[in-house]
Amino acid sequence: MSARALLEATTTTLSPTAAPLPFGLSVNDADSMWLLIGAILVFFMQAGFAMLEVGSINIKNTKNILIKNVFDASIGAICWWLLGWGFAFGGSAQGFIGGFGDDDAPPFTALGTAGYGDAMWLFQWAFAGAAATIVSGAVAERVTFTAYIVYSVCLTSFIYPPMVHMGWTSGAFSAWRSSDLMFDCGLTDFAGSGVVHMTGGVAALVGATVVGPRTGRFAEDGSVRAMPQQSVIFQTLGTLILWMGWYGFNGVSTLYIQNYSGVAAHTMVTTTIAAATGCLVCTLIGYGMNHTIDPADANNGILAGLVSITAPCSTCSNAGAFIIGTIGAAIYFFSAKLLIKLKIDDVVNAVPVHGCCGCWGVIAAGLFATPHLYSMAYYSSRADDCAGLFYGGNGSMFMANICFIFVVLAWVGTTCTIMFMALKVTVGVRVPLEMEEEGMDSSKHGGIVEIPTIQADTKLTVKGAEA
Repeated sequence: MSARALLEATTTTLSPTAAPLPFGLSVNDADSMWLLIGAILVFFMQAGFAMLEVGSINIKNTKNILIKNVFDASIGAICWWLLGWGFAFGGSAQGFIGGFGDDDAPPFTALGTAGYGDAMWLFQWAFAGAAATIVSGAVAERVTFTAYIVYSVCLTSFIYPPMVHMGWTSGAFSAWRSSDLMFDCGLTDFAGSGVVHMTGGVAALVGATVVGPRTGRFAEDGSVRAMPQQSVIFQTLGTLILWMGWYGFNGVSTLYIQNYSGVAAHTMVTTTIAAATGCLVCTLIGYGMNHTIDPADANNGILAGLVSITAPCSTCSNAGAFIIGTIGAAIYFFSAKLLIKLKIDDVVNAVPVHGCCGCWGVIAAGLFATPHLYSMAYYSSRADDCAGLFYGGNGSMFMANICFIFVVLAWVGTTCTIMFMALKVTVGVRVPLEMEEEGMDSSKHGGIVEIPTIQADTKLTVKGAEA
């Protein structure tokens, strides 16, 4: 996802009625509608996260995790409106964070051209909500509701927005700056492997480490206990919803459809290939290791492929997407094993999927970007120099991407450590043992979810026959 509308110097007028934008740009109703469709698709991913998380936890915490997913969207909307949008898209302060004020008003907010400003705000809000939701699954079943509220506010207001500003708008790493680009190319992270997913993954790692594992997850003798999970049906439904939403996440990150339909279409194709490859490769690895065709491996393989392709989706070839998805699946599988070795309890494997595969996606963009596809998605004038290392690039874009990875680790890791440690020594980050054992639905949300049962003597009639 780029801030193309901020920094591209010239454009073709798209309709005789399109009002002028800064830098000679113009948009029309189709571009605004494109963003609105993308916002709806990305927002619907919230349902996917909710189903994935609720399927991965004990039924006694169902209401707790569902209300957190609903709150992620609601808290994110208010925080993004009040603070996050300005810090992400406001006038640059030393290339790190946006600002407020008459001279530094967040772009697009005053633009009435076909509603593009409001559409952009909505699209970006959906991304902010997704970044916050990544954390809730990792620390599920034992984090306090107060701690959840605090980290949700901080992520969408203060921690995530600088990453957006630095990577996508006029910040230090942005490939859309008009001058002084990092290593003369800037960051290639088209839809947010680093900006969104790695940010959420690093925050999830810090949160899961500080909060600690669920009671009984790791025994003193070193054994690992499989914790109760509600339903693989919900997990699979959530994964497929997320896959669908990813077409908005990646494809609509062109930010325009007029004159960019080719880029959008190619982006959706590479997204599909990487997701499918991740599914099959991760399942194959799991079968080789455990001799089981596990739906969890298939589901997480899909997500690993999707996160891995999010940065290079517009600039890599179809063959490149296949390789990226293959490596992403292996990175997910073995990093999940490593997390268990380190006794870090991540309920939904958010750190391996979003953190580790997000990091790989940023690296992959620096390796697999072809000059032709880079020129279509970014700028043709620097395509040869800023192509991936495997396609004749001079390494400038690759180095910018590597540096951005360290910036995400430093900024998100430091701020989240301070935040979670401050919570731990003040209001606390973990519920009492008795509340954890009883389940948070009973103590906080009016009782656990009842499972419908069928009596043993009940007869079902199918096509007139008794079963």
